[in-house]
Amino acid sequence: MLRIHFGDADLAAVRVAAAPNPLWEIATSLHRFQTRDGRWAYAGWLRTVRLRLREKGLDRAFRTMLLPLFPRAAYFPDFLTPGRGVDGLAAGLEAILATCPRRVTDELARLDRTVGAPAWAARLASPEDRAELVRVLRAYHDVGIAPYEETIRSRFDAERTALGRGFLDGGVDGLLGGAGPSIRWRPPSLDVDVPPVDRDLRLNGRGLTLVPTYFCWRTPTSLADPGLPPVLCYPVRRDAAALPPDHRLAAEPSVPLATLLGRTRAAALCAAAGGATTGEIARAAGVSAASASRHATALRDAGLITSNRHAATVLHTLTPTGASVLRAATSHP
Repeated sequence: MLRIHFGDADLAAVRVAAAPNPLWEIATSLHRFQTRDGRWAYAGWLRTVRLRLREKGLDRAFRTMLLPLFPRAAYFPDFLTPGRGVDGLAAGLEAILATCPRRVTDELARLDRTVGAPAWAARLASPEDRAELVRVLRAYHDVGIAPYEETIRSRFDAERTALGRGFLDGGVDGLLGGAGPSIRWRPPSLDVDVPPVDRDLRLNGRGLTLVPTYFCWRTPTSLADPGLPPVLCYPVRRDAAALPPDHRLAAEPSVPLATLLGRTRAAALCAAAGGATTGEIARAAGVSAASASRHATALRDAGLITSNRHAATVLHTLTPTGASVLRAATSHP
């Protein structure tokens, strides 16, 4: 159990990452290869990535370099998931290269004490040798993460929508209380199921950044060093939906979309692009709540939206298929 302790200043400094952090996605995706837990959810991805790694000649570096540095265990080095990763892969890799050699040495020594580290890992204290790790991380990202960025981003955006709705409806309590079943808000602490860890993290006015992560499965994780900016990486909901990047352009249904679905159902799909309750869909489409519920059911049955209950309301958001339909319709008026 990880207990994160909040003060008044911390409650005002809770943030949700603005974009997926590719370094956290790399780390948690590597964990998927090391357990059967949740394998069904990533089965197609695992098969495809294994094949691509062999085709690119990366399978040896994958087995001997990446998996030992990112064990699915109680600890892996914090410097491998820098906060700058939220600014993109290049920024995150630059941060890894710029890490203080003493910090790299200390964290690798902790890895060795915890689960064991390969003998060659000590050389990573040298920026020159770390450049080879960065090259392999970039190559792995090209194979295992980049081809899935649209899905990752759509799930991430849908999670932010759900968290934002929780905040609007219930303030910080609604935000922190809606981050998943492994995370429980018991003011003034956030209790996180992180076995076998049993520790306390006191924020001391620094706040907390939530990082929804596509490849994280069930168990959240955080940085081990309490002196680093506090971060909680946790799994997106598996049935979270996709927001098209240009969803703000879809406030009104286009003619092709209305022709395909009918004006009312098209309006309901557009409303769901930004996350909408049944009542909000009813107002957007100009129909009764009962009619809006029927249209939402039809869209859900067609695989275009997904629906999640939050307290007394149901929030409808787009699936990746629904996002693709909406993007295609809005790009061809």
